[in-house]
Amino acid sequence: MRPAVILARVSSAEQEAGHSLEAQLSNLQEYAARRDLEVIQVYRIIESSTKGHRPEFERLIEFIGKQKQRIALIVDCVDRLQRSFTHTPVLNALMEKNLLEIHFVREGNVIDKDANSMQKLMWNMGTVMAQSYTDQLTDNVRRSIKHKLEKGEWIAQAPLGYLNVADQTTGRNTVILDPQRAALVQRLFYEYGAGVSSMTELRSKTEEWGLLSRKNKPLGLQTVANILSNPFYCGLMRIKGHLYPHAYPQLVEHNVFRACEKRKRSTNMPQQAIRKTRYPFVLRGLITCATSGRKVTCSLQKGRYVYLMPRDPANKDNILWVKEDVVMQQIRDVLHSFALPDDLLAEVLDYIKRSHEAEKELHLDSLRELRTESNALTIKLNRLTDLLIEGHIDPKVYDLKHQEMLLRQRELTCILSDNHTADDKFKDALSNVIRLVAKTYDLFGSSNTEEKRSLLGFVFSNLQLEGATLRYTLRKPFDIFTQLPNNPEWRPLRDSNPCYYRERVMS
Repeated sequence: MRPAVILARVSSAEQEAGHSLEAQLSNLQEYAARRDLEVIQVYRIIESSTKGHRPEFERLIEFIGKQKQRIALIVDCVDRLQRSFTHTPVLNALMEKNLLEIHFVREGNVIDKDANSMQKLMWNMGTVMAQSYTDQLTDNVRRSIKHKLEKGEWIAQAPLGYLNVADQTTGRNTVILDPQRAALVQRLFYEYGAGVSSMTELRSKTEEWGLLSRKNKPLGLQTVANILSNPFYCGLMRIKGHLYPHAYPQLVEHNVFRACEKRKRSTNMPQQAIRKTRYPFVLRGLITCATSGRKVTCSLQKGRYVYLMPRDPANKDNILWVKEDVVMQQIRDVLHSFALPDDLLAEVLDYIKRSHEAEKELHLDSLRELRTESNALTIKLNRLTDLLIEGHIDPKVYDLKHQEMLLRQRELTCILSDNHTADDKFKDALSNVIRLVAKTYDLFGSSNTEEKRSLLGFVFSNLQLEGATLRYTLRKPFDIFTQLPNNPEWRPLRDSNPCYYRERVMS
């Protein structure tokens, strides 16, 4: 009896579950018995034949190549062996060495080194048909994916904070917010965008919050970085470098996502890992040494005195020991510089209330400009399509410009939506900001350590120590409020004409 090897293959585990392998094996074993072939090895392979690397198939080829006599390879049909010509040279090489003959059971064709042109043609035609079938499947998948993307449907596992589920009404796959993780992922964006914590510190905080992976394991630093870089959370899907709007709930606003992106690109933000300390220092990891560019560390001495350790500007090799109280007093002075007395705060809020209509009109003008730009983009998109149909534009140029215009239109839609919501709340939002700025000094004094750290992150975009001197940059709108309590221009009209606002409103 001549030795033989049986190859039974399916492309996926789902096919195996349908007993396709068992059916193949039974048929191939019966064929071997009829042809008086002795089966010395059986290969049950679950892998795609279109992949560049086929480890199980390559082990089969290696086994045949090591034999000292001719082996009969028995397969159900051509497409169970191959769906492209990639491995044809390897198979031909084994047949030329008289180490292989291939039996295609369903086609009734046997190929060896002495096969005639008709037998080889049948093999090649079988391979062409198998490859054509694969190409058709690929085209169908691409069309399906393109259709899904145009409808805003996600085609893979949803990112952390979302869940893939079946719609109870339609039965179609959809994506919903994860009730256990969505709020925690949202918190991750807001805390990172605030500029208080580094990414390393945030990763540690996720464990404290209880934000775990789908396998209930702590998140790694790279996972946190991937989350903060994924535009899916603000309404966009990134597919092969292109962005498409999706039809699922947004977890964060565009401005929050952009703030996180800006922080990752900024050199002024605290990006390096903040070393964990035994004590909850207020300024831990928030201040950079202006001389060395490194984070200023904190140290507790004698159980009650906290020192910061920047480099000496006059001698970089020396470390200065600066009392935390000295730096905190400078911070308090900054916060106190834009604290408004109650009477002046009331006057400012009254001014905001009375000027709300003017501000609202400006807001509506801005919306009109955005709508005009959006309508112009729609016209340009239609014209771009006409140019493609008429053959006046290259398809690659069309795809590039079409993608660019769609993204801008999506951005305008989001801005219009956000501004429409903010329109009716403009006065209240501005009043709350004024109250926050005016009371920052008092809030800082009454806050605990973590609240102080968060507040400093909202107020300052950059804190540096040059020796014992604090250098800083204020975030908006805090930068425009510094020293305003002492500015006489707050009340120019009241001094000259205290009835001015009332007369203007009544007219």
